[in-house]
Amino acid sequence: MKKIYIAITLLSIFGLVLSSCATGPAAAKDKLAEILARGTMIVSTDPAYPPQSQLVEGGQRAANTKCTSDLHTSSELTGFDIDTAVAIAGKLGVEACFVTPEWTLIIGGNWANRWDISIGSMSITPERMTKLYFTQPYYITPAAFFVNDANTTYTQPSDLSGKKVGACTGCTYDSYLAGTLVIPPFGKIEPVVKNITFVGYETDINAGQDLALGDGVRLDGVLTAQPTGAGWIKDGMPLKQLGDPVFSEYLAGAIDIASTPNPIPFVQKVTEVIQGLHSDGTLLQLSQKYYGVDLTSQAASYDWASLKQFP
Repeated sequence: MKKIYIAITLLSIFGLVLSSCATGPAAAKDKLAEILARGTMIVSTDPAYPPQSQLVEGGQRAANTKCTSDLHTSSELTGFDIDTAVAIAGKLGVEACFVTPEWTLIIGGNWANRWDISIGSMSITPERMTKLYFTQPYYITPAAFFVNDANTTYTQPSDLSGKKVGACTGCTYDSYLAGTLVIPPFGKIEPVVKNITFVGYETDINAGQDLALGDGVRLDGVLTAQPTGAGWIKDGMPLKQLGDPVFSEYLAGAIDIASTPNPIPFVQKVTEVIQGLHSDGTLLQLSQKYYGVDLTSQAASYDWASLKQFP
């Protein structure tokens, strides 16, 4: 009789445990649901890429934030990408939190769910589309060559053929200089410079700083976003733009294909939000604030559905 009583008691306890498990918080059905439940959208971006994004010197962490201690709050960064991410998060009803991993880790995909989305001025390319989903572009960027202001030898971009040219490693400028850049839906973009010696940098600002030295040893020119180079000049760096921009790229949010749970509803929702931010003028206002020109209208008309990203 005692053995029977013990067995019944154990079964009762086991049943309570199962019942407790069954009534616990259910796992999110997809990435969007997970983010909404968490109340934060974790964004990867560049910490030193003004005017798109940069850490604020002495920036104070936001009070009453939902961002964990290993994440930056929006008050600790500034720039067009940062404000865009905050606007997207606001439309979702969550807080934007930020991480600043290396660029090669971002474009490589397989983020292991360490962040949810990249809002870091990433161009849509076929190679990246094998690892990342892209949202509606939120702006475009013209790419231009810059040389030292003291240089009088170069008068047009093609004059840099056979010279030392710096750019960010693994970015579209690297691909352009290598002659491998393809931008949907426009196809392959042929470079106007040939046989250059490429000098790669982790971030564009380091290339600009080397070019500003003007010693003719490190670099002869730099290819970067035209607004970035213009910002260097505005900040007093002895540089000048060489001719007109050589191509324009479409910059979009990027989400890891390998994200779990299912990231597709999140991609679709962020695309819907960005399209709304185009329609209500938010992105245009931010473009005027940071660049003084409209870099968004052309991105608003981009046919995102033509990418056919989803199975």
